[in-house]
Amino acid sequence: MAESTRGRIQAVALELFTENGYEKTSLREIAERLGVTKAALYYHFKSKDEIVSSFAEDRLRRLDEIIEWAQAQPPGPERRQKLLSRYADEFFASNHPSVMRFFEQNQTVVKTMSAGVEMRDRMMRVAGLMADDADDPPAQLRAALALFAVHGSWFAIKREIPLEERKRIALEVAEDLWRPRVSS
Repeated sequence: MAESTRGRIQAVALELFTENGYEKTSLREIAERLGVTKAALYYHFKSKDEIVSSFAEDRLRRLDEIIEWAQAQPPGPERRQKLLSRYADEFFASNHPSVMRFFEQNQTVVKTMSAGVEMRDRMMRVAGLMADDADDPPAQLRAALALFAVHGSWFAIKREIPLEERKRIALEVAEDLWRPRVSS
């Protein structure tokens, strides 16, 4: 029961932080939206920073698993494709797009939060793994941008598109980006 309450708090806080902004959302507003007292909210989280850290930690753990897997694979196109696929699976799972939207929309706040710094670090590590066997700077850039095509799919594609279709499109565009160019 406590875990489901914790999860509800995270979901509502994420929703409010994204709608109103982190700085403009209070713990009182989160408690009101949940229909609980502030004391009940404090039982699970003492601050907004703790809430952000809690949903970021889950994403960081999953990114660490992806990084660890990728580091154990030999570099090359097969690893790149599987890495991108695993990343997309994680990105489109549960509330990850909402978490990424939160980080995108609250840049000034998250720059100072350890969760934001750690998220950027992990993303750069995944991008580096995408590009580590690319031969030249344009190929390195295309490989890293393929990862960000997955992110861009959440912002650039109309919301009516079903999640699985959005993911398929993101992976198709990402693959177009990282595949080696053939000169004619």
